[in-house]
Amino acid sequence: MPLLVADLLRHWQVALIVGNTPAALAAKAATTTVPIVFTTGADPVRDGLVANLNRPGGNVTGVSFISVELGAKQLGLLRELRPGAARIAMLADPEWPLTEPFVSQVRAAASALGQQIEVLYVGSDREIEAAFTTLVQHGAGALHVGVGTFLFSQREQIIALAARHRIPAIYAFRNYVAADGLMSYGASVPDAYRQAGMYAGRILKGEKPGDLPVMLPTKFEFVINLGTAKALGLEIPDKLLALADEVIE
Repeated sequence: MPLLVADLLRHWQVALIVGNTPAALAAKAATTTVPIVFTTGADPVRDGLVANLNRPGGNVTGVSFISVELGAKQLGLLRELRPGAARIAMLADPEWPLTEPFVSQVRAAASALGQQIEVLYVGSDREIEAAFTTLVQHGAGALHVGVGTFLFSQREQIIALAARHRIPAIYAFRNYVAADGLMSYGASVPDAYRQAGMYAGRILKGEKPGDLPVMLPTKFEFVINLGTAKALGLEIPDKLLALADEVIE
């Protein structure tokens, strides 16, 4: 990524760079003058993208949809669905820069609840297949799918394997549930990118990134796919149905 950003800046008169966490960090390291708009699932202050949320300063601002901080909440919803699950498995992408904070938070939440959790790191199609074989052999009663570009890009495979092995799973984004995943909890990623596009437009019209506060989500959505639940032979508890912002029939 740093090489790609350097090449971009060297060969083009770049007016603006928009990117996710790894791209924005690489861009910030490469330039202090070209405006940068990021979209991130983490804390942009902790990760060094900006110094302050309200007054970012410098040449960087953007949008955070706070996916990393939601791991504990997602685990809690999964336990509401499967309270008797002795072990819950988790898929994690070892290459994604936000994975370790996410995993640490979920491990801490599991420990506080007395819940056994097994983290399976996957970085290829074959490793995803192997991870499902492992979690079934180890008796996992549910699955928590982590964050990251790779896992998101492989959502159809993950959803299909969860269906094949009859494993109830929770995901970070609604996109999974729309593709027949069971349930998700998180902010809207399309809304985050839409907001980033609005900031890009304002910057191109002359506003300074450092004067634009980092935007945070105002709503988190809990989505359940009842068709998938039926296919898995699951009855969704009334408490979860009452909490759901959207139920897909």
